[in-house]
Amino acid sequence: MALSPDGKRVVSVSWDGKVRLWNIDTGKVIARWMGHTETVWSVCWGRDIQRMVGGYYGIAREWDVENRETILICKPFPIGHERAYAVVYSPDMTMFATGGLDGARRPGLYESLIRIRDAKTGKLVAILKGHKYSVNCLAWTPDGKTLISGSGDSSIRIWNTTNWKEIAVLHGHTNGVYDIAISLNGRILASASTDKTARLWNLGNRQPISSPLHHTHFVNRVSFSADGELLATSCDDYNAYVWDVSAILTEAGLDDLLDQRDKSLLAVRDTSISSSLCI
Repeated sequence: MALSPDGKRVVSVSWDGKVRLWNIDTGKVIARWMGHTETVWSVCWGRDIQRMVGGYYGIAREWDVENRETILICKPFPIGHERAYAVVYSPDMTMFATGGLDGARRPGLYESLIRIRDAKTGKLVAILKGHKYSVNCLAWTPDGKTLISGSGDSSIRIWNTTNWKEIAVLHGHTNGVYDIAISLNGRILASASTDKTARLWNLGNRQPISSPLHHTHFVNRVSFSADGELLATSCDDYNAYVWDVSAILTEAGLDDLLDQRDKSLLAVRDTSISSSLCI
């Protein structure tokens, strides 16, 4: 699911192939996008509130929210993904990135690619190679300069969006990474994994901030509060947890990472910054 930037609507996608738009005040469905014959895996709301982009088997599709129309359909596999698990707009909405599972139908080939596309034309801008299994989650830093990806191969990769080169690989998780989130000041990364941990990372030096946040089962989602002082995680033990990031940073001597260098980022909580696999 993805919350609209104005907080009034939420869009959901499902295994039944339907995309539904909900009014939060009434709890009612106000629009449906039909016609998908396969699972819709991911969705991201644009910060202009007028557009959404979603990913499903092999295809990325962009919708005009107000007119309820499809405005862009990107080409299917092999140019697309077999399964598009993650989709995210760039902060300026000129591009969107998709990631997923490639090669499942081709034995012995498991490298999964990240595809960057022009948001108006759907034209392929870049292909990012490196992950050896499914790309489950993507997040764009608020300044637009960096794209971060998490994979079923347990790695987190950082990409320069100027030249589309890989900057760094974050190692630490011992199993697949299913979700990532960036604090709104762009300085802290959180990750969730099927190794039963969530982790916090300093994006300045790309090092872990503390020891892992242990859970009793797979960790599926991570989300920061608007001020970055709290982190919520969801777990396959049927519980959600809230962690005191401020206390963790204080213990690590890294209080400065909560400094809101760009306070305008807190004016509107931008739900378009990150997107991940929906189950």
